[in-house]
Amino acid sequence: MRPRKKTNLIPRLNACASMILSNPTAQKGRLREAFPNPSAPLHLEIGCGKGAFICQLAQRNPDINFIAMEREPNVAVIAVERAMRAEPPLPNLRFLLDDAEKLPEMFEPEELERIYINFCDPWHKRRQYKRRLTYRGNLEVYKKLLVPGGELQFKTDNYMLYHFSTFEFAAVLPAYFTTTDLHNSEAAASNIMTEYETYFSNLGQPIYAIRARRQD
Repeated sequence: MRPRKKTNLIPRLNACASMILSNPTAQKGRLREAFPNPSAPLHLEIGCGKGAFICQLAQRNPDINFIAMEREPNVAVIAVERAMRAEPPLPNLRFLLDDAEKLPEMFEPEELERIYINFCDPWHKRRQYKRRLTYRGNLEVYKKLLVPGGELQFKTDNYMLYHFSTFEFAAVLPAYFTTTDLHNSEAAASNIMTEYETYFSNLGQPIYAIRARRQD
């Protein structure tokens, strides 16, 4: 189900234009030039939702540049407005309003140090498996965009998606960390929660996670 259209969506997005990367395919390989420090490491979140995760991450890591991708403008506007209101400001955060299918048209190979995928659509039906962001065909795309040694971090509340993803990662990006209970693992202390994660955790739902690293 698509989110309900927000009131005054276009004017609200226009008011945040300084944080939104426009015409990204024409800027392929040069998106980092939008940051005050273009030489800093570049991290990407695919599907940033309402932006709680990426805003906290950018605040904690001012020496890293972050790009948050969200294909639904009605969701993205909330994330961008959150970033605009942040104190202190977030000069190391920018947004892409587009689909992950276009990533190879926006980034050069080995341009990203890390990719985050948090609580993506599990696409429950068996015939939809290729639409899952953690399908091995998609992981191959992400792998090419990562520098050698670069990481992909994945979180979900859906066990079937996690189970499916363990096999997909094993075929493309071997995991160095997996857990069926992130909040009671050694990674809990450094974990930043998304809106979904907070909601499901409050219901007692365990959070599943995979962290993988490009080895070649």
